[in-house]
Amino acid sequence: MRYFFEISYDGTNYHGWQRQENAIAVQQVVEEALSTIYRREISIVGSGRTDTGVHCEQQFFHVDLEDAAPEKLRTQLNSLLPKDISINAVFEVKKGTHARFDAVQRTYQYRIHTAKNPFLSKFSYYCRKPMDLELMNKASTHLLGRQDFKSFSKVKTEVNNFICDTTLAKWTRVNDLLLFDITANRFLRGMVRAIVGTLLLVGQNKMSVDTFEQVISAKDRKQAGAAAPAHGLFLTLVSYPESIFVQK
Repeated sequence: MRYFFEISYDGTNYHGWQRQENAIAVQQVVEEALSTIYRREISIVGSGRTDTGVHCEQQFFHVDLEDAAPEKLRTQLNSLLPKDISINAVFEVKKGTHARFDAVQRTYQYRIHTAKNPFLSKFSYYCRKPMDLELMNKASTHLLGRQDFKSFSKVKTEVNNFICDTTLAKWTRVNDLLLFDITANRFLRGMVRAIVGTLLLVGQNKMSVDTFEQVISAKDRKQAGAAAPAHGLFLTLVSYPESIFVQK
C-alpha cells in the first residue's frame, strides 16, 4: 500500500531535504527512522526539495509499506526522529499516487522582522532598512501567471524548462513582520530567495518596478538581486486533489 506522510521540520541543522553523500539531509534522517521500524532499507519520495537552512511547515513524502496502522506509525516515527522533525499525519493514498508529480500547488512564505527580536532571529531575516511595501506589491504583480523564471533560478540546475505558473505573490505587514507569500505549480532551485532579494531592492528604492519587470524578461540570473538568507524561508503548503486519498 502507498502512504503519504505530512512532515514539518526546522531546517537549521540540515542541508535541505534531499539525501546527500557528504551532508545530513532531512530525507536521510527520516529514511533511517523508517528503516529502523521495518528492519529493512526504505527509500522515500518527497513532494519537492528545500535548500540548506530552509524550514518547512508542510511537506509530503510517499512510501510503499505493508499494511500499516497510520496513527501507530506516526507515533513510532516521532519517537525516533529528532526534535526538529515532526510527522504530523499519515494517509493511505491510491495506488500510483506520487508525492511530487501529483502536487498541484505549493506555497512558500518569506519572513522578515524589522525590529530586533532574539526570538525571531532563527526563523526570520532581520532587516532594519525602511521598505516600501506598496512598491514591492506593485512589482510582485509582474510575477503572476505562466512565465519563464530563469532570472530567479540557480544557474546549475537540472530542469527541462524554467516555466512556472504563479497564482499568488503578495507582501503583508503584521506589526514588525513583513511576510511574502507566493504560490505556484512548481518552483525552481533558489527561486523564492532570489525573488525576495530582488524585491527588497525595489522596496529600498534601489530598483524601479519597471526594472524589476525587465529582470524577469531578461531570463538572466545576473540581472536579479542577491538571494535572501535561507533561514527566513518556509515551505508552508503543498496541495493535492482530494481524489488521491483513500476514504476510510
